Amino acid sequence: MKVFDDETMAAACRKCHIEAPGDVTIMESAALAAELENNTGIPVIHMELGSPGLAPNRIGIEAEKAALDAGKVSGYPPTDGLPVLKQASSRFVKAFLDLDMEPARCIPTTGSMLGAFAAFAACTQCTPGKNKILVIEPSFSANKQQMAILGIPWKGIEIADCRGPHLEGRLRAEMSDGDIAAIVYSTPNNPSWMCMSEQELHTIASVADEYGVAVIEDQAYFCMDFRNSGFDVPYQKPFPPSAARFTGNCIILLSASKIFSYAGQRIGVMCIGKDLYERRFPALAARYGGTGQFGLTITGGILDMITSGCTASTQWGLAAMMDASCEGSLNFVRDIHEYSSRAVRMKSIFARHGFGITYPEDSRGPVGDGFFFTVSYPGIASGPLVQELMSYGVSTVSLDKMGSGRKGVRVCSSRIRDNQFELLDTRLAEFRKDHPITQQ
Repeated sequence: MKVFDDETMAAACRKCHIEAPGDVTIMESAALAAELENNTGIPVIHMELGSPGLAPNRIGIEAEKAALDAGKVSGYPPTDGLPVLKQASSRFVKAFLDLDMEPARCIPTTGSMLGAFAAFAACTQCTPGKNKILVIEPSFSANKQQMAILGIPWKGIEIADCRGPHLEGRLRAEMSDGDIAAIVYSTPNNPSWMCMSEQELHTIASVADEYGVAVIEDQAYFCMDFRNSGFDVPYQKPFPPSAARFTGNCIILLSASKIFSYAGQRIGVMCIGKDLYERRFPALAARYGGTGQFGLTITGGILDMITSGCTASTQWGLAAMMDASCEGSLNFVRDIHEYSSRAVRMKSIFARHGFGITYPEDSRGPVGDGFFFTVSYPGIASGPLVQELMSYGVSTVSLDKMGSGRKGVRVCSSRIRDNQFELLDTRLAEFRKDHPITQQ
């Protein structure tokens, strides 16, 4: 039996101005779930919003308090970031990615999404005629909304269909028209949790360099491929794979939201490869003035106009957490491993009630257990599955909204509470009872 009957669902949809519950954005799905809870008093199991569900790191909190007490917030912070965070970011990238990234090229942003926004804008304005983004699918749907705001055209390729040796040919085919300015992907991938291999990233970097295309690597879920052991040891192998090892024409986006459970403070870092940072583009000079240098355009021409820099105290907080990680006194990988444990339990419950993993493997084998995973149910398309699960008090997001060519929904492990696993089991049992699986 459903948790929310059709009348209750319809009333909540009207209140949230939603016509089709299965065809909504992540934030709209969250709003609908909240409305159902508020209207009925019945809790919804929130799996739609990728918001951290762990306590924020105390080292950052105490460093922010100290910065406030010391009066370090009385003046505007530099648009390209406070030196303390730029230097800490440089150390952090060296310690956990083994990349040499000068402090000047480490630029704080108001969350990594803001870094993506600035990267999309700058990359598509560098060269006339090269104004399109190539998206590795499935992908974070908000990035495409950012492109819509900026008026940037894009096209996507389903990575599951062209893994390993098939990737190079597909990339060349997509770039052959000469209109691609940048390629963007996340690894681990949002929503599928598939990870790019070192060889695949080498292929991306090589083809991108050949066609003069920037690589935008979203590392929001940094070191969260928990199949690897050793990522938590600074300055020591193994290191997470990154295209930045193979090209200086790369932008890495880091997020304190997931790494340090610091989402509410909206802080991230954009790390720009040396070749791209220093390159001068006449089109950028004509548009923004100055020399047209990419790195300076990002800070002075774009970020300064959007946010005028990041909150000073938050920069001190992130710097302290990064420094502690580099020193080994803070093990952020161990702190966030809880997401893996939750995903294991959640996957087991979904599997017990007839669901399958939509993206079950990557180049390394079965996908790991972490912040996200994807599930499907026989005979039900993505949108209708979102709507049906919501009726049973389980809030998810359609893979249709994330550029996927497969049926299913994205599930996030971050917000489920310890007392909700049994509730999830009960609700999915009712779902299975009402949606019997017929043998094909």
